[in-house]
Amino acid sequence: MTEPAVRELVPPTGTQHTIGAYGYAATLTEVGGALRTLTYQERPLVMSYPATAQPVGAAGQLLLPWPNRVRDGKYEFDGETRQLAITEPRTGNATHGFARLMPWTVLDRDAASIRLGLRLFPQLGYPHVLDLTVSYALGEAGLEVEVSAVNVGSGVAPYGMGAHPYLTLGEGTVDEAVLEVPAAEWAPVDEQMIPIDRRPVEGTEYDFREGRRIGSTVLDTPYTALRRDDDGLVRVRLRTADGSRGVELWGASGVEWLQVFTGDTLPEPYRRAGIAVEPMSCPPNAFATGEHLVRLAPGERVVHRWGITALPAA
Repeated sequence: MTEPAVRELVPPTGTQHTIGAYGYAATLTEVGGALRTLTYQERPLVMSYPATAQPVGAAGQLLLPWPNRVRDGKYEFDGETRQLAITEPRTGNATHGFARLMPWTVLDRDAASIRLGLRLFPQLGYPHVLDLTVSYALGEAGLEVEVSAVNVGSGVAPYGMGAHPYLTLGEGTVDEAVLEVPAAEWAPVDEQMIPIDRRPVEGTEYDFREGRRIGSTVLDTPYTALRRDDDGLVRVRLRTADGSRGVELWGASGVEWLQVFTGDTLPEPYRRAGIAVEPMSCPPNAFATGEHLVRLAPGERVVHRWGITALPAA
Protein backbone atom coordinates (compact mmCIF):
# COMPACT_ATOMS: atom_id res chain seq x y z
CA MET A 1 0.00 0.00 0.00
CA THR A 2 1.45 3.32 -1.03
CA GLU A 3 1.48 6.32 1.29
CA PRO A 4 0.03 9.60 0.01
CA ALA A 5 2.73 12.02 -1.04
CA VAL A 6 3.47 14.78 1.42
CA ARG A 7 3.15 18.11 -0.36
CA GLU A 8 3.39 21.75 0.52
CA LEU A 9 0.18 23.68 -0.03
CA VAL A 10 0.43 26.59 -2.43
CA PRO A 11 -1.18 29.82 -1.17
CA PRO A 12 -4.06 31.12 -3.35
CA THR A 13 -1.95 34.19 -4.19
CA GLY A 14 1.21 32.19 -4.88
CA THR A 15 4.67 32.98 -3.57
CA GLN A 16 4.81 35.70 -0.92
CA HIS A 17 7.62 38.25 -1.27
CA THR A 18 8.66 40.33 1.75
CA ILE A 19 10.67 43.56 1.85
CA GLY A 20 11.55 45.88 4.70
CA ALA A 21 13.38 49.13 5.53
CA TYR A 22 13.19 52.16 7.86
CA GLY A 23 10.57 50.51 10.08
CA TYR A 24 8.34 49.62 7.15
CA ALA A 25 7.59 46.06 6.01
CA ALA A 26 5.53 44.85 3.06
CA THR A 27 4.37 41.57 1.57
CA LEU A 28 3.79 41.32 -2.18
CA THR A 29 2.11 38.40 -3.92
CA GLU A 30 3.01 36.42 -7.01
CA VAL A 31 -0.61 36.44 -8.18
CA GLY A 32 -1.53 39.94 -9.30
CA GLY A 33 1.77 41.49 -8.21
CA ALA A 34 -0.33 42.78 -5.33
CA LEU A 35 0.28 44.48 -1.98
CA ARG A 36 -0.98 42.08 0.69
CA THR A 37 0.45 43.74 3.80
CA LEU A 38 2.13 47.01 4.72
CA THR A 39 3.15 47.99 8.24
CA TYR A 40 5.15 50.71 9.97
CA GLN A 41 6.75 49.72 13.26
CA GLU A 42 4.36 46.74 13.17
CA ARG A 43 1.31 49.01 12.84
CA PRO A 44 -0.84 48.06 9.84
CA LEU A 45 -1.25 50.78 7.21
CA VAL A 46 -3.40 48.75 4.82
CA MET A 47 -6.15 46.23 5.40
CA SER A 48 -4.59 42.82 4.85
CA TYR A 49 -5.79 39.23 4.60
CA PRO A 50 -4.15 35.88 5.46
CA ALA A 51 -1.72 34.25 3.04
CA THR A 52 -4.04 31.24 3.04
CA ALA A 53 -6.96 33.30 1.69
CA GLN A 54 -7.87 35.11 -1.51
CA PRO A 55 -7.98 38.93 -1.56
CA VAL A 56 -11.08 40.44 0.03
CA GLY A 57 -12.72 43.17 -2.05
CA ALA A 58 -9.73 43.27 -4.46
CA ALA A 59 -7.54 44.38 -1.52
CA GLY A 60 -4.10 45.51 -2.68
CA GLN A 61 -4.54 44.40 -6.28
CA LEU A 62 -3.25 46.14 -9.40
CA LEU A 63 -6.02 47.03 -11.85
CA LEU A 64 -4.55 46.71 -15.36
CA PRO A 65 -5.05 47.46 -18.21
CA TRP A 66 -8.11 49.29 -16.89
CA PRO A 67 -9.34 50.21 -13.41
CA ASN A 68 -12.88 49.92 -12.14
CA ARG A 69 -15.62 48.93 -14.60
CA VAL A 70 -16.51 48.79 -18.30
CA ARG A 71 -20.29 48.90 -18.79
CA ASP A 72 -21.55 45.53 -20.06
CA GLY A 73 -17.91 44.77 -20.95
CA LYS A 74 -18.50 46.48 -24.29
CA TYR A 75 -16.55 49.29 -25.92
CA GLU A 76 -15.56 50.64 -29.32
CA PHE A 77 -11.97 51.42 -30.15
CA ASP A 78 -10.82 52.88 -33.44
CA GLY A 79 -13.99 51.74 -35.17
CA GLU A 80 -13.96 48.20 -33.79
CA THR A 81 -16.63 46.94 -31.38
CA ARG A 82 -15.13 44.76 -28.66
CA GLN A 83 -16.62 42.56 -25.96
CA LEU A 84 -14.76 41.83 -22.71
CA ALA A 85 -15.67 38.94 -20.44
CA ILE A 86 -18.26 39.83 -17.79
CA THR A 87 -16.38 39.43 -14.50
CA GLU A 88 -18.82 41.20 -12.16
CA PRO A 89 -22.15 39.38 -12.61
CA ARG A 90 -24.09 41.54 -10.14
CA THR A 91 -23.55 44.63 -12.31
CA GLY A 92 -23.06 42.91 -15.65
CA ASN A 93 -19.70 44.63 -16.13
CA ALA A 94 -16.10 43.79 -16.87
CA THR A 95 -14.14 44.89 -13.83
CA HIS A 96 -10.56 45.70 -12.80
CA GLY A 97 -8.70 44.33 -15.81
CA PHE A 98 -6.85 41.04 -16.26
CA ALA A 99 -3.52 41.38 -14.47
CA ARG A 100 -4.80 40.97 -10.90
CA LEU A 101 -5.46 37.25 -11.47
CA MET A 102 -2.22 36.41 -13.29
CA PRO A 103 1.18 35.29 -11.91
CA TRP A 104 3.91 37.94 -11.96
CA THR A 105 7.62 37.12 -12.21
CA VAL A 106 10.39 38.61 -10.04
CA LEU A 107 12.66 40.71 -12.27
CA ASP A 108 14.98 41.96 -9.54
CA ARG A 109 14.93 42.57 -5.81
CA ASP A 110 16.88 43.48 -2.71
CA ALA A 111 16.02 43.78 0.98
CA ALA A 112 14.04 47.02 0.54
CA SER A 113 12.56 46.69 -2.94
CA ILE A 114 11.24 44.33 -5.56
CA ARG A 115 10.31 44.63 -9.23
CA LEU A 116 7.78 42.26 -10.78
CA GLY A 117 6.83 41.76 -14.41
CA LEU A 118 4.02 40.30 -16.50
CA ARG A 119 3.70 39.92 -20.27
CA LEU A 120 0.00 40.37 -20.90
CA PHE A 121 -1.00 38.51 -24.06
CA PRO A 122 -4.29 39.11 -25.94
CA GLN A 123 -7.45 38.43 -23.97
CA LEU A 124 -11.11 38.32 -24.93
CA GLY A 125 -11.95 41.84 -26.13
CA TYR A 126 -8.36 43.07 -25.78
CA PRO A 127 -6.15 42.04 -28.76
CA HIS A 128 -2.91 43.60 -27.50
CA VAL A 129 0.41 42.55 -25.99
CA LEU A 130 1.74 44.63 -23.11
CA ASP A 131 4.81 44.27 -20.93
CA LEU A 132 3.72 45.34 -17.45
CA THR A 133 6.07 46.00 -14.53
CA VAL A 134 5.55 47.12 -10.97
CA SER A 135 8.21 48.13 -8.49
CA TYR A 136 7.66 48.41 -4.74
CA ALA A 137 10.35 50.25 -2.80
CA LEU A 138 10.51 51.15 0.90
CA GLY A 139 12.35 54.23 2.11
CA GLU A 140 12.21 56.82 4.87
CA ALA A 141 9.03 58.23 3.29
CA GLY A 142 7.32 54.85 3.18
CA LEU A 143 6.23 52.81 0.17
CA GLU A 144 6.68 54.05 -3.39
CA VAL A 145 5.02 52.11 -6.21
CA GLU A 146 5.85 52.56 -9.89
CA VAL A 147 3.64 50.88 -12.51
CA SER A 148 4.67 50.84 -16.16
CA ALA A 149 3.26 49.46 -19.40
CA VAL A 150 4.99 49.04 -22.76
CA ASN A 151 3.06 48.16 -25.90
CA VAL A 152 5.15 45.36 -27.43
CA GLY A 153 2.50 44.34 -29.94
CA SER A 154 1.04 45.91 -33.06
CA GLY A 155 -1.67 48.54 -33.09
CA VAL A 156 -2.56 51.23 -30.58
CA ALA A 157 -3.78 49.82 -27.23
CA PRO A 158 -6.23 51.46 -24.80
CA TYR A 159 -4.77 51.55 -21.30
CA GLY A 160 -5.56 52.72 -17.81
CA MET A 161 -3.84 52.18 -14.46
CA GLY A 162 -5.41 51.54 -11.09
CA ALA A 163 -4.65 49.99 -7.71
CA HIS A 164 -6.87 48.93 -4.81
CA PRO A 165 -5.25 49.42 -1.38
CA TYR A 166 -7.45 49.85 1.69
CA LEU A 167 -6.01 52.33 4.19
CA THR A 168 -6.48 51.43 7.84
CA LEU A 169 -5.69 52.82 11.28
CA GLY A 170 -5.28 49.32 12.61
CA GLU A 171 -8.29 48.84 14.85
CA GLY A 172 -12.06 49.14 14.78
CA THR A 173 -14.00 50.57 11.86
CA VAL A 174 -13.31 53.73 9.91
CA ASP A 175 -16.42 55.44 11.34
CA GLU A 176 -14.49 57.55 13.87
CA ALA A 177 -11.60 58.28 11.52
CA VAL A 178 -11.01 61.67 9.92
CA LEU A 179 -10.73 61.51 6.14
CA GLU A 180 -9.22 64.16 3.87
CA VAL A 181 -9.78 63.88 0.10
CA PRO A 182 -8.53 66.93 -1.87
CA ALA A 183 -11.03 66.62 -4.73
CA ALA A 184 -13.40 69.32 -5.97
CA GLU A 185 -15.68 67.01 -7.97
CA TRP A 186 -17.42 63.68 -7.47
CA ALA A 187 -19.25 61.46 -9.94
CA PRO A 188 -22.69 60.04 -9.13
CA VAL A 189 -23.14 56.52 -10.51
CA ASP A 190 -26.05 54.43 -11.77
CA GLU A 191 -27.10 50.92 -10.76
CA GLN A 192 -24.15 49.49 -12.71
CA MET A 193 -21.72 51.73 -10.78
CA ILE A 194 -20.98 53.73 -13.94
CA PRO A 195 -20.65 57.55 -13.65
CA ILE A 196 -23.57 59.52 -15.06
CA ASP A 197 -22.33 63.04 -14.27
CA ARG A 198 -19.65 65.15 -12.57
CA ARG A 199 -20.69 67.46 -9.76
CA PRO A 200 -19.00 69.84 -7.30
CA VAL A 201 -18.48 68.39 -3.83
CA GLU A 202 -19.28 71.78 -2.29
CA GLY A 203 -22.25 71.48 0.06
CA THR A 204 -22.56 67.69 -0.27
CA GLU A 205 -21.82 64.70 1.95
CA TYR A 206 -18.96 63.90 -0.44
CA ASP A 207 -16.91 66.95 0.53
CA PHE A 208 -13.85 65.81 2.49
CA ARG A 209 -11.48 68.54 1.27
CA GLU A 210 -10.83 69.94 4.75
CA GLY A 211 -10.86 66.60 6.51
CA ARG A 212 -13.78 65.43 8.65
CA ARG A 213 -15.09 62.41 10.51
CA ILE A 214 -16.44 59.69 8.23
CA GLY A 215 -19.23 58.68 10.59
CA SER A 216 -21.94 56.65 8.86
CA THR A 217 -21.18 58.06 5.39
CA VAL A 218 -21.26 55.35 2.73
CA LEU A 219 -18.82 55.86 -0.13
CA ASP A 220 -18.19 53.96 -3.33
CA THR A 221 -17.46 57.15 -5.14
CA PRO A 222 -15.23 58.40 -7.98
CA TYR A 223 -13.49 61.72 -7.31
CA THR A 224 -11.64 64.04 -9.70
CA ALA A 225 -10.52 67.68 -10.10
CA LEU A 226 -7.77 66.78 -7.65
CA ARG A 227 -5.84 69.44 -5.74
CA ARG A 228 -2.10 68.87 -5.84
CA ASP A 229 0.58 70.13 -3.49
CA ASP A 230 3.56 72.16 -4.66
CA ASP A 231 5.48 68.95 -5.42
CA GLY A 232 2.76 67.85 -7.86
CA LEU A 233 1.38 65.09 -5.64
CA VAL A 234 -2.23 64.61 -4.59
CA ARG A 235 -2.51 63.35 -1.00
CA VAL A 236 -5.38 61.54 0.73
CA ARG A 237 -5.09 61.27 4.52
CA LEU A 238 -6.79 59.10 7.12
CA ARG A 239 -6.25 60.00 10.79
CA THR A 240 -7.54 59.03 14.19
CA ALA A 241 -9.95 61.53 15.74
CA ASP A 242 -7.27 62.72 18.17
CA GLY A 243 -4.64 62.97 15.45
CA SER A 244 -2.30 60.56 17.24
CA ARG A 245 -1.64 58.46 14.13
CA GLY A 246 -2.52 58.37 10.49
CA VAL A 247 -1.77 57.09 7.02
CA GLU A 248 -1.48 58.85 3.68
CA LEU A 249 -1.82 57.74 0.07
CA TRP A 250 -0.25 59.95 -2.59
CA GLY A 251 -0.52 59.95 -6.36
CA ALA A 252 1.82 61.58 -8.87
CA SER A 253 1.12 63.12 -12.26
CA GLY A 254 -1.21 60.94 -14.32
CA VAL A 255 -3.31 59.89 -11.34
CA GLU A 256 -6.39 61.89 -12.33
CA TRP A 257 -9.09 60.04 -10.37
CA LEU A 258 -9.59 58.43 -6.97
CA GLN A 259 -12.22 55.85 -6.13
CA VAL A 260 -13.03 55.99 -2.41
CA PHE A 261 -14.89 52.99 -0.93
CA THR A 262 -15.87 52.53 2.71
CA GLY A 263 -16.15 48.74 2.33
CA ASP A 264 -19.79 48.42 3.36
CA THR A 265 -20.38 45.35 1.15
CA LEU A 266 -17.39 43.41 2.47
CA PRO A 267 -17.93 40.41 4.78
CA GLU A 268 -17.08 40.59 8.47
CA PRO A 269 -14.53 41.26 9.90
CA TYR A 270 -13.50 43.37 6.89
CA ARG A 271 -16.65 45.49 6.61
CA ARG A 272 -15.59 49.15 7.13
CA ALA A 273 -12.31 47.96 8.67
CA GLY A 274 -10.45 50.00 6.06
CA ILE A 275 -11.23 52.53 3.39
CA ALA A 276 -10.20 51.82 -0.19
CA VAL A 277 -8.41 54.77 -1.76
CA GLU A 278 -7.82 53.71 -5.34
CA PRO A 279 -5.42 55.81 -7.44
CA MET A 280 -6.66 55.69 -11.04
CA SER A 281 -5.42 57.25 -14.26
CA CYS A 282 -8.93 57.29 -15.70
CA PRO A 283 -12.53 57.04 -14.47
CA PRO A 284 -14.85 54.01 -14.55
CA ASN A 285 -15.96 53.09 -18.09
CA ALA A 286 -13.04 54.95 -19.69
CA PHE A 287 -12.66 52.25 -22.36
CA ALA A 288 -16.13 53.29 -23.60
CA THR A 289 -15.95 57.06 -22.99
CA GLY A 290 -12.27 57.67 -23.73
CA GLU A 291 -11.98 60.08 -20.77
CA HIS A 292 -8.35 60.28 -19.60
CA LEU A 293 -7.69 57.05 -21.51
CA VAL A 294 -4.08 56.41 -22.58
CA ARG A 295 -3.65 55.50 -26.25
CA LEU A 296 -0.48 53.43 -26.11
CA ALA A 297 1.21 53.16 -29.52
CA PRO A 298 3.55 50.27 -30.41
CA GLY A 299 6.84 50.73 -28.58
CA GLU A 300 5.50 53.43 -26.26
CA ARG A 301 5.83 53.26 -22.47
CA VAL A 302 3.68 54.92 -19.81
CA VAL A 303 4.54 55.17 -16.10
CA HIS A 304 2.38 55.97 -13.07
CA ARG A 305 3.55 56.45 -9.47
CA TRP A 306 1.77 56.33 -6.12
CA GLY A 307 2.66 55.46 -2.57
CA ILE A 308 1.70 55.12 1.08
CA THR A 309 3.34 56.61 4.15
CA ALA A 310 2.70 56.57 7.90
CA LEU A 311 1.79 59.98 9.34
CA PRO A 312 3.20 61.28 12.63
CA ALA A 313 0.96 62.68 15.31
CA ALA A 314 -0.75 65.87 14.14
